[in-house]
Amino acid sequence: MKISQRTQQIAPSPTIGMAARAKQMQRDGIDVISFAVGEPDFPTPDHICEAARQAMADGHTKYTPASGIAELKEAIVQSMQQEFGLTYDPSGVCVCNGGKHALMNIWQALLDPGDEVIVFAPYWVSYTEQIKIVGGQSTVVMTDADSNFQPDLDEVRATVSDRTVAMLIGSPCNPTGAVYTRRTIEGLARIALDHNLTIISDEIYKNLIYDDGQHFGPAMLSDEVKQATIIVDGVSKTYSMTGWRIGWLIGPDEFVSKVSSIQSHQTSNPNSIAQYAALAALTGPQDCVGQMREQFQRRRDYLVPALQQIAGLRCPKPAGAFYVFPEVTAHLGTELAGQRIDNSLQLAEYLLTQAHISTVPGSAFGAEGYLRLSFACSLDNLREGVQRLHQALEG
Repeated sequence: MKISQRTQQIAPSPTIGMAARAKQMQRDGIDVISFAVGEPDFPTPDHICEAARQAMADGHTKYTPASGIAELKEAIVQSMQQEFGLTYDPSGVCVCNGGKHALMNIWQALLDPGDEVIVFAPYWVSYTEQIKIVGGQSTVVMTDADSNFQPDLDEVRATVSDRTVAMLIGSPCNPTGAVYTRRTIEGLARIALDHNLTIISDEIYKNLIYDDGQHFGPAMLSDEVKQATIIVDGVSKTYSMTGWRIGWLIGPDEFVSKVSSIQSHQTSNPNSIAQYAALAALTGPQDCVGQMREQFQRRRDYLVPALQQIAGLRCPKPAGAFYVFPEVTAHLGTELAGQRIDNSLQLAEYLLTQAHISTVPGSAFGAEGYLRLSFACSLDNLREGVQRLHQALEG
């Protein structure tokens, strides 16, 4: 059977792959602690689940408009106004089958073959693969722990070519947990305006910022920047609703209209019941968000110092999301338990098979020499995992 060249170029998700291996080992009776999956470990709040049950009871089990129910789109724009002072019309919102689908819709509506998108590494694993699927190219600008993963603005400006059409910003960042400063956002927005680039702002972790920090996105700078920006967001991280698959994009009406047309032919509407659950999430009590954020911060505040005490690990303190991204270069080019470890993938494999810890290699995120660990798990698992990591790396 023929398989397209486009499909053959796509790599499977390493994060999902490592999580699947860990789960299989657990099914085989091995006590594996997984730091690999990027989803909150809390249950979806009760009032959201109840809204889904009520939606079914009320017969909301049929097709909806392709871009989402009017009530949910209205709640989304109200939330943007109340939280960030940003005014949108519901016609500027397209509700999608998760944030990942929202991004895929954007690339299909925005990119022609050969168009380039500036992507900052370390980057979420699906960014570059999605761009590749539609025939676009990723122009990667590296960042590192020395700058707290803030991009060098001069390097970004020098990267722009006559094929560059967009810039992708993810803040807070998966995998580093870095939050872009206002100065960084202002500088990137200036470059985008100077070169007529579209800004795609992935803000899915915007409600998971610690130490009383506040989210700041490019659309908040000015009306001019707002008109050049497409925001991607959703309920999965904020409300622990990963499996409900409700995300959205917000942007200029004309662009969103084209996205909605694409979606109408691809998937029709997002799940009707999940849309009503998302509506309850946005309009219902928000105590659950603060409670989850407090738990994540408590875990981060344990994990970062604990990792810093392990010889050869350098672990920046993340300002958001629920990941740490320690540098592990001191352990590469060495032998551990008789095994040669030359890169982050081999180190992740060693930790899985020998210490029964599931992590994700930095190479999956375009950044060799790092590992990503999610702290979306209990403090008890974090403590046990750190102990295993310490023993595996130091003996």
